[in-house]
Amino acid sequence: MTTSGIGEAAIETFTARERERFLARNPKSLALAERARHSLFGGVPMHWMNDWSMPSALFVSHAQGARFFDVDGHEYVDFCLGDTGSMFGHSPVPIARALAEQGARGLTTMLPGEDAVIAGELLAERFGLPFWQVATTATDANRYVIRWARAITGRKTLLVFDGCYHGTVDDVMVRHQDGRTVHRGGLIGEVRNLAETSRAVPFNDVAALEAALAQDDVAAILCEPAMTNIGMVLPAPGFLDQVRTLSRKHGTLLIIDETHTLSTGPGGCTRAWNLQPDFITFGKPIAGGVPCSAYGCTHDMAQAMRLAQQHASATSHGHGHSGMGTTLSANALAMRCLRVNLEEVMTPAAYYTQMLPMAARLASGLRELIARHGLAWSVTELGARCEFQFCATPPTNGAEAEAAFHDSLQQALHLYLINRGILITPFHNMTLCCPDIQLADVDRLLATLDRGLTELLALPGARV
Repeated sequence: MTTSGIGEAAIETFTARERERFLARNPKSLALAERARHSLFGGVPMHWMNDWSMPSALFVSHAQGARFFDVDGHEYVDFCLGDTGSMFGHSPVPIARALAEQGARGLTTMLPGEDAVIAGELLAERFGLPFWQVATTATDANRYVIRWARAITGRKTLLVFDGCYHGTVDDVMVRHQDGRTVHRGGLIGEVRNLAETSRAVPFNDVAALEAALAQDDVAAILCEPAMTNIGMVLPAPGFLDQVRTLSRKHGTLLIIDETHTLSTGPGGCTRAWNLQPDFITFGKPIAGGVPCSAYGCTHDMAQAMRLAQQHASATSHGHGHSGMGTTLSANALAMRCLRVNLEEVMTPAAYYTQMLPMAARLASGLRELIARHGLAWSVTELGARCEFQFCATPPTNGAEAEAAFHDSLQQALHLYLINRGILITPFHNMTLCCPDIQLADVDRLLATLDRGLTELLALPGARV
């Protein structure tokens, strides 16, 4: 019995047909994939690009707004948007203009310009934390803030929630299993026992959180306001208030990672839910798709950071080095795009007049579709994103979300959509609506998924 209620034999038949369709309609992508195998490991520039549902890599020609085109000339409505990297659409006009203008004015100098000052002011106004630093990826931002938290508190342990997503920071590559913290499955090349300095507990479990903090040895809690990568999991009412209360009680700093949850509104969940973190981190869409990330902190944390720097300088021999920052961090191009994105693209109007209404319509339509087909599935929504999940009620923690996975079914449905010009986020069933998504695009996704389910459920053995 599968959690989805759909039999494996029917899925295999359905998938085989869709694989043949993909291979027949994408000869130029297939040729590029064959050519790439001789120079790129696995035939792709990042190995996870092979983990999509397609039988071979799909190569993109160009993208604009809510659409992209592959090298075979097919047009796609994009509800994946670079897994949030292009949350405000592909190449927004103000960002394209900023790229062209700054490209002629210098790309990186290791020195700040006026854009940096204005971007810092905009970030402070938008998110409510007064002081900011800029890095290149959300992974970098999280890694640096973890370092600051350990320096400030003098503690080593980091607490995360089971199934969390904070980029590829080593310290977060752990899971909660049978009451213990263990390495995440599939982790390669890690030489130290991460469980010695990282602790994982289930999301929405206040008792487990309090027990994990009871030793008063946790430097920081690194937390998504809502889980978004193991499958979407929303916080239970009052849970994040308890996280803040318990962290203060035990002298633990609170870091809120808003990289995905910027979809909630122009100030993320931090502003919408008054989360009051000590630090906030985010990356991906913050500069309109140009690599850039940022982290902010309170007045108290800024003072503690200065003291930590002074202590390090006083105890070191020669020039000190914090171990944070790269040569291309906060480069002139990124700072220009960060400023322009905050001023002209990532605006309240973009959210409230287009993104949020379209996502709400999509979530409502998914619920109607699921009910019409008599499936025991659920829909979780958060701002401009939503996800259909193969469980009767929305999951409350990472383990429940993972237990609802039916990988072969997910892959089959994704491939069906791709073959008909629609892309949703891979590895689970999440969608994201950018400002360029129109009602017709939402209705097209719903109608296409409806047809796919109708075809699948008509196959022998589909209902189990």
